[in-house]
Amino acid sequence: MLDFEFYNPTRIVFGRNTIPRLADLVPQAARVLVLYGGESARKNGTLDEVKAALGDRDVAEFGGIEPNPTFETLMKAVEQVRREGRDFLLAVGGGSVIDGTKFVAAAVPFEGDPWSILETHGANVERALPLASVLTLPATGSEMNKGSVITRRATTSKLAFLSDHCFPQFSILDPTKTFTLPARQVANGVADAFTHVVEQYLTYPVGALVQDRFAESLLQTLIEIGPKAVAAPADYDLRANLMWTATLALNGLIGAGVPQDWATHMIGHELTAAHGIDHARTLAVVLPSLLRDRRAAKRGKLLQYAERVWGITDGTEDARINAAIARTEDFFHGLGIRTRLADYGLDAAAIDPLVAQLEAHGMTAIGEHGDITPTVSRRILEAAL
Repeated sequence: MLDFEFYNPTRIVFGRNTIPRLADLVPQAARVLVLYGGESARKNGTLDEVKAALGDRDVAEFGGIEPNPTFETLMKAVEQVRREGRDFLLAVGGGSVIDGTKFVAAAVPFEGDPWSILETHGANVERALPLASVLTLPATGSEMNKGSVITRRATTSKLAFLSDHCFPQFSILDPTKTFTLPARQVANGVADAFTHVVEQYLTYPVGALVQDRFAESLLQTLIEIGPKAVAAPADYDLRANLMWTATLALNGLIGAGVPQDWATHMIGHELTAAHGIDHARTLAVVLPSLLRDRRAAKRGKLLQYAERVWGITDGTEDARINAAIARTEDFFHGLGIRTRLADYGLDAAAIDPLVAQLEAHGMTAIGEHGDITPTVSRRILEAAL
């Protein structure tokens, strides 16, 4: 097992009817800005519940945060916070809203160009406003981690940052708030969480027995409940298990003391930035192709994945690896997610600009070994056509 430090200060408040806990968790004197995405939070009553729980606190709203939150929109929120003297941020929504709120929290007190927060991947963040979240879409794990991914429309850039200052102080997870989600968003959430686990698990063995078994149990849970959770929107137990699994997939536990990949995400980010494809669907396109390309470097863990996650024990080693990757692709198909670039209207002409963007963003030595060069990324994308 690799050496590591683990730190996660986020309080999780999980279960039915937990939004009223805001009355106790948000400081009474806080000047709150509630941030959200579209109008669904208002239409389904969640926003009204939040405001009722906040009582007579000074509360303002900022809506319109996109599914891939943009720097341009978020800077308007930064301006509002500064103008009104807000001192507590509450995200109401899914990972995009929470990611955006983290950026706002870091940008408000930042001296200099806030985009440099993304360019340095958070290394220059020295403080941030306190923030919390009310989660309505299980997917990214942003409700219990310090990461954020932001898009800049002007430069077609999608970059991530991490900062210990940007952990939510608390997150409220009420599975009933997912009941009205469109099936597409639930499927995306399952695929996103699944890939988060894979990025931390399918690398190379380091004797991290606890992390491996933990990761395998999360993958098996998603395989078991994912399609059911898409098909049965009002099944509380399914949605509760999905919500908690997605949180655990990226709260730092399974990634402690193990090598991590994240190349699928880096390549996928460019697909989203350039072509607007749903984040989770870019992952479903890239991951099978990447696993096939990197099968030699990932051989030991791919064989472990085949046996422990998919129960594949017959055949040669190569046959087992092939079967495990095929089952992974079939899993995405079972969620209604396509896994080829052609399914999203892209052909070979799209690849050069994508590789150029990877190079422009410094993604020239990615993966757990740092050996996924632009040439390898090109090969992965070409194989995904």
